[in-house]
Amino acid sequence: MPCSLASFEFLTLRLAANYRAAVLREFAGHLRGRVLEIGAGVGQITELLRQQPGVDAVVAVEPEGDYCAELRRSCPSQLIVQGTSAALRSHSHWDALVSINVLEHIQADTDELRRYYSLLRAETGALCLFVPARLELYAPIDRDFGHCRRYTRVGLRAKLRQAGFEVVALHYFNLAGYFAWWLNFRVLRQRRFAAWGVRLFDQVIFPPMNALETRLCRPPLGQSLVAVGRAV
Repeated sequence: MPCSLASFEFLTLRLAANYRAAVLREFAGHLRGRVLEIGAGVGQITELLRQQPGVDAVVAVEPEGDYCAELRRSCPSQLIVQGTSAALRSHSHWDALVSINVLEHIQADTDELRRYYSLLRAETGALCLFVPARLELYAPIDRDFGHCRRYTRVGLRAKLRQAGFEVVALHYFNLAGYFAWWLNFRVLRQRRFAAWGVRLFDQVIFPPMNALETRLCRPPLGQSLVAVGRAV
């Protein structure tokens, strides 16, 4: 993803506090002990991970030097590894590995999932994975952001199993966002997030819809997929 576009995405999504908190709630039961975050960016998720009860330590991994520098400025005490998962030592026994909106950027995504597997504690280590969903939503803005693909539930389950994971949870997330993405980026072919639209969606539309999804019934489709894999 070009740095200017990535920076714009980070800046805009910083406004989506309810959305980011909801993503972390999806993984709350699996976040404990030593947590490794792959693709930390500027630390929007990192700061939330550090606040999770039961989490003893968080290590953030990020390949872009500019993002690492910004993360160090905003959180001087955070341990950061500049690089990718390939630079980490396999079988280092992490209790949880968090990968949020990262896997879609990687061409060899099954190999990346295998590296995730090798980094987790056997039998108890949990992969907390969040990726964009639905092939029909792939739009010019996806290409702009460097997305190689969007995922289906069936396809992602198969990739997780190929990598060795037991699939503990796998479901769509953000039904309202599915239709918003389809209209704005597939039909209208917009190439940027509107800050006012992000605020409106995050504060007015998303909270009640997310409550319905989590408390009543998981949606049959969504803008993203949530997956939890166990390193068996």
